[in-house]
Amino acid sequence: MRRVVVTGVGVVAPNGIGREAFWKACVEGHSGIGPIRCFDASAHPVRVAGEVCDFDAASYIPASHRKSMKIMGRAARFGAAAAGMAVRDAGLDLEKENPERLGVVMGSGMIPVDLSEVASLLAGACDENGKLHPDRLGRQGSHALFPLWLLKYLPNMTAAHISLIHNAQGPNNTVVTACAAGTQAVGEAFRLIGRGDADLMLAGGADSRLDPLLLLAYSALGALSPAEKPAEEVSRPFDGQRDGFVLGEGAGVLLLEEMDHAKRRGAIIYAEVLGLGSSFDAYAVTRPDPEARGAARAIRWALNEACVDPGDVDYINAHGTSTRLNDQMETTAVKRVFGEGARALPLSSIKSMVGHLIGAAGAVEAAALALTLHDGVMPPTINQTTPDPACDLDYVPNCARETPVRTGISTSFGFGGQNAALVMRSFQG
Repeated sequence: MRRVVVTGVGVVAPNGIGREAFWKACVEGHSGIGPIRCFDASAHPVRVAGEVCDFDAASYIPASHRKSMKIMGRAARFGAAAAGMAVRDAGLDLEKENPERLGVVMGSGMIPVDLSEVASLLAGACDENGKLHPDRLGRQGSHALFPLWLLKYLPNMTAAHISLIHNAQGPNNTVVTACAAGTQAVGEAFRLIGRGDADLMLAGGADSRLDPLLLLAYSALGALSPAEKPAEEVSRPFDGQRDGFVLGEGAGVLLLEEMDHAKRRGAIIYAEVLGLGSSFDAYAVTRPDPEARGAARAIRWALNEACVDPGDVDYINAHGTSTRLNDQMETTAVKRVFGEGARALPLSSIKSMVGHLIGAAGAVEAAALALTLHDGVMPPTINQTTPDPACDLDYVPNCARETPVRTGISTSFGFGGQNAALVMRSFQG
C-alpha cells in the first residue's frame, strides 16, 4: 500500500465556513447551534439546529459552473464549496494534474425534498376537498416539472458536481451509510490511492436535513433533544443531562494525496491516513448494541489496517451524539478496545458545537482530527457540567487541550448499526 496524506481541508460548518474559521471556533469552544432560521419552526417541538448561516454558494463555485446551481440541492452546494476550499487549501494546480488520476468519494444521506415545490405540483391534482387524485397529476404530464428536477434529489449528485467542477475523471463513488458515511468515504478514498487506483482524491461528506418534514421525523424517533435551554447548551455529549442530539448541516472535504506526489510539489501535509475499519452491529435498526461489540470491531479493524497498537493512540475524535444510548455505547466500545488504557485516553466530540451533521459528520470530524494532529490541539467537548457514571472517561471538558498528538482515531456510528473508524497520525516524513 502506498502512503496517503491529507494536504487540503475544506469545511462548511454551523460554527465556521472555511478551515480557519471552523477550526478557530472549535478550539475556542464556540457553538454554531442556534434558533432555526431557514423556516418557521415556532410550532415544532424542536426549534434549534446547527444551521449554516450566511452561506453564498456562488462565492465558492467557479463562474463556469454556476448555471448548475439550479440543479444542486443545498447539500450539493455545501459539498461543492468544501471541495473547492480543499483544492485551494492544498495549493493544487489541477491544470498540471492528470484528470484520470483524480477521483471523488462522498458520503451522503437522505436528500430532503423541497416541500413548497411538491405542494405546488400536487395542488393541481387535488379536488375541491383537498383529496389527491394521482390520475390528475398524470394528466398534467412531465411538462409540469422542471426537466432536471430529479437531479436535485439523487444522492450521487454531490460527487458528480464536484467531479464536473474539477474535471475529476478517476474513481467516483457515493457512500450512503447514514452517520458513518463521511468517515467511510474518506477511508475508501484512502484505499483507492493506497492500492494505486488514483494519486489524488477529494473525499468527505455533505448533508442538509433542515426542512420541516425531516425535523418532525427525527423528533418522532425521539432522537432530538427537546430541552428548553439556550441553544448553544442543548448539545451536550457524554454529559449527565444529555437528552438527544441537535440536527445540523454542512460539509467536509479532504484532499488526499499519495505521499511522494505531495512531497514532490512541496505540499503542506496535515496528517497521514493509516486505516479504516467498518462493521455492522446486526442488533437493531434504531438502537446501538449496548455491549458495543460492533463499534469495538470497527475500531480494532481500523487499528489492524493501520498497524497501530491500541497503546499508541493518543486521542479519539468521538462520534459523541449527545443521546443517552450512543454516548454510553461509545464509552463501552473505548473500554473494550483500550482496556485499562481507556482511563488515560482523551476523547472529545465537536458535535457539542456543530450538532449532528449526519452524512457529513464523519467527514467534518476527520478534518478536525487532521487539524488536531497538525496543530497539537484537542478541541473540547463543551457543555460538560454534570457527571454521568456511565460516561466516565476523559472527554476534554469545556476547554481545548494543547498537547502533541501522534496518533488519533475518528469514530462514526449510524442508524441501522453502521460503524466506522478512521486512524490518522501526525506526519513524520
